Amino acid sequence: MKKIYVATFGCQQNEADSETILGIAGTLGFVPVSTPEEADLILYNTCAVREHAELKALSTTGQLKHLKEKNRALKIGLCGCMIQQEHRKEDIKNKYPYVDFVFGTNMIPRLPEILEKVYGEKKRHFFVEDFDVNPGAIVEDLPVRHRYPYKAYVSIMYGCNNFCTYCVVPYVRGRERSREKDAVVRDVEKLVREGAREITLLGQNVNSYGKDLAVPVSFASLLGELAAIPGDFVLRFMTSHPKDATSELIDTIAASPKCERHFHLPLQSGSDAVLKRMNRHYDREKYLSLTRELKEKVPGICLTTDVIVGFPGETDADFEDTLSLLKEVRFDGVFSFIYSPRKGTPAEKYPDRVPEEVSRARMARLLDTQLAIQTENNEAFVGRTLVALCEGTSKNDPAFFSARSSEGKLIHFPKGGGAREGEFVRVKITAAKAIMLIGEEVK
Repeated sequence: MKKIYVATFGCQQNEADSETILGIAGTLGFVPVSTPEEADLILYNTCAVREHAELKALSTTGQLKHLKEKNRALKIGLCGCMIQQEHRKEDIKNKYPYVDFVFGTNMIPRLPEILEKVYGEKKRHFFVEDFDVNPGAIVEDLPVRHRYPYKAYVSIMYGCNNFCTYCVVPYVRGRERSREKDAVVRDVEKLVREGAREITLLGQNVNSYGKDLAVPVSFASLLGELAAIPGDFVLRFMTSHPKDATSELIDTIAASPKCERHFHLPLQSGSDAVLKRMNRHYDREKYLSLTRELKEKVPGICLTTDVIVGFPGETDADFEDTLSLLKEVRFDGVFSFIYSPRKGTPAEKYPDRVPEEVSRARMARLLDTQLAIQTENNEAFVGRTLVALCEGTSKNDPAFFSARSSEGKLIHFPKGGGAREGEFVRVKITAAKAIMLIGEEVK
């Protein structure tokens, strides 16, 4: 039996893809190992959303050269979003001769065929196809090796049709393709039977799920049907696009206790002018209206978002609009990034680039503003008892467990109260920090 090591860069969709890769490899006799040094086959599943992610993947790949020199039988492969870009594929061809093969994001179901060629032919292979030639058929019932027995990702769709001007995703994952509703329901029912307590539905824009099916289905109706499945579990989902978030979806969340009280709604900018240049298809007021409706219909819901700082042409006034929106909505978490040009996207050619020092100064102000808001938000939880899924020993202190509440809050609490990994636990919050809550287990 050969040993395989898979490392994942990027988003939850990449994590889900890696679990499928490991599942397929398992049917071919490969056993997963925890370090590349142990492996007969190394696969890196790469990301292209920001330059930093690409450079990290390339740097880590460069560190494999010495392993190849020690073991000529070792096979090294790269897959994922970065590989789908022609210039990165050429980089691998010319600068990383010890990489044996690459394959694109639409070719995971063909992994057995790919590995047969890799092991059967003494040459390098580049399995990357244009989405116009091969959009990527949805293949059901592929084997999956989930990382955790108590929580799982379920992809409900692939690709994106939005073409935000800064984003490379439509080019590296193709157009939107939804899975049939019955197939998703079967997956979730199976996971619940097997003991999953948290299931996260994935898509580049889950709110547009089902529009492309022969018989269209709304994401809200899918979510409602999944929430009606018997069992002790909760549902999360990501990512939502504000332009497609509906009152029907919000009503479904409000009516379904199994839907977590956490909603990730990417903002990107609080300025109408910047949102227009980003091609986001909503304005500031539309976004604020959505957040107001969420808070009115789902009391206690926690909102998180994404923000890009320093988008081409962003003025001081535009940035102030973003800060003021953060203060008005009072997010429970903000994933913020300095704009990173992506080759082949419209924004790459936009003039009026924001100087790096200006972007960094704005980022520092945004982080300070959000840190204060998060701290105040979390302090409001002190004295409350939350139900959370225990996720095992804390990475920061082996004497503590980490858990995640319905509101998406990270909670640390001392061991010794009977809680076990993978089970729901009630925790009384005794203290709060900006990025976590601290509590004690209660019966």
